[in-house]
Amino acid sequence: MHHRSDNGAIHDDFRNVSQQCENPVSRFRSISRHGKMRHNILKSCTRSLCTVQRKPQVCIVGAGPAGFYAAQQLLKDSSDVRISILDKLPVPFGLIRYGVAPDHPEVKNVLNTFHKIATNPRVEFMGNVNVGIDVSVEHLRELYDAVLLAYGAQEDRLLNVPGENLKNMISARRFVGWYNGVPDDKDLTVDLDVEEAVIIGQGNVAIDVARILLTPIDKLKSTDITSYALEALCNSRVRKVFMVGRRGPLQAAFTTAELREILKLEGCKTLWRDQDFENVQTIVPTLERPRKRLTELMLKSLSDSKSDSMHTKELHPIFLRNPVEFHGESKLESVRFAITRLRGETIQNQIAETTDEFEMIPCGLALRSIGYRSVQIDNSIPFNSKKGCAENINGKIEGNLYAAGWVASGPTGVLLTTMTNAFRVGRLIHNELANMKGGGGIDGLCSFVRSNNIQTVSYEDWQKIDRVEQERGKQRGKVREKIVDVKEMLNIAVN
Repeated sequence: MHHRSDNGAIHDDFRNVSQQCENPVSRFRSISRHGKMRHNILKSCTRSLCTVQRKPQVCIVGAGPAGFYAAQQLLKDSSDVRISILDKLPVPFGLIRYGVAPDHPEVKNVLNTFHKIATNPRVEFMGNVNVGIDVSVEHLRELYDAVLLAYGAQEDRLLNVPGENLKNMISARRFVGWYNGVPDDKDLTVDLDVEEAVIIGQGNVAIDVARILLTPIDKLKSTDITSYALEALCNSRVRKVFMVGRRGPLQAAFTTAELREILKLEGCKTLWRDQDFENVQTIVPTLERPRKRLTELMLKSLSDSKSDSMHTKELHPIFLRNPVEFHGESKLESVRFAITRLRGETIQNQIAETTDEFEMIPCGLALRSIGYRSVQIDNSIPFNSKKGCAENINGKIEGNLYAAGWVASGPTGVLLTTMTNAFRVGRLIHNELANMKGGGGIDGLCSFVRSNNIQTVSYEDWQKIDRVEQERGKQRGKVREKIVDVKEMLNIAVN
């Protein structure tokens, strides 16, 4: 545990007022016989001390959407709060940079808002600071009035079935990181010299992965996809993608917008199974509007898929299948699925039970897309390992420690969900700031990182990296060429 120095807790403005009051108080002692003068001097000194307002300081751990939206709310609610946004990577923006598919540039328009927040004079971005390793959460809590954990969910949920470690059985999270330029995923081995791929899961990430595998390469060439991923996709032989879920079409986790986009994919046909939709049509009128729209879209696509059309690639959404084993000698060859049936009274709460019937789907590539989980980056964080998130009640963990986004809720919802959650937690922090008593804040943290020789990256430093990426992208006819090596990022930042 790190402890702040005494100097770190004393602010210059308070110290100056103390010095101003020193002479009058001495004077008071020498003329104590004049009671009225003594009273006035003390009153003046006390008033000077009390009018000095110590500006509240909040530290946000994680420079992704949750962190920036919480900062936006704090800036709106408070006229004097100072905010430090830390990230373990040298670059900001988290999932907007590393999670949004390269063919969805419109989603990244939110970066304009984040840029305004980061350049606000009351906000300081500090990249390349790995909280839990470089600095403890306890130390941050001593330095700041409030600490907000907003570092997301960066670990996969596992299936825990035989063969999960076979070659070319990889996580969708890492595959996304591979084509989006996450430094830890740049060396991922992805063999696309196969015709059939299976995606386990049916959320929006699963659809993103399927779309990237099936999209004509010319549609990706001008995006910010990494050059090595683009080259691998150019040589890909993947023609069929099976997207498999444990439950039925009424429980599908992807959104209408994502499904509509992949249904319109050039040169690709979506092929559904009739048996997956038995009795679904009769239930449609009883569904709530969002689920009704999604189900109607699936039923329309099912009907349209019966007509002949020219296509070179195929998407096969398959329901009511649970993976039980991955087969292959050293490399993946097929996936064995147990056929499931739904049990439960309400559609939303139905669970999938496995039967003693099975189906084998041949494939040379499988991607696990069954959700993420947060990790406990510091032992002092109360953490629910089963749920994979920090223990909290509506964003409050304990004392001056808070959580927002996926580290608080688990990886659920879309960007709007994260924004709403972060705004709410930002308001909560603001309402409780008056009762907090932090230490040296950003000055204390800067002193700490300097004394420990930690190279930090400011927002101005990030803009240097940003310019280099855009220039390299321009040379390749792309919007940007992401730098995937942390050392190279740091070298650009200091030069």
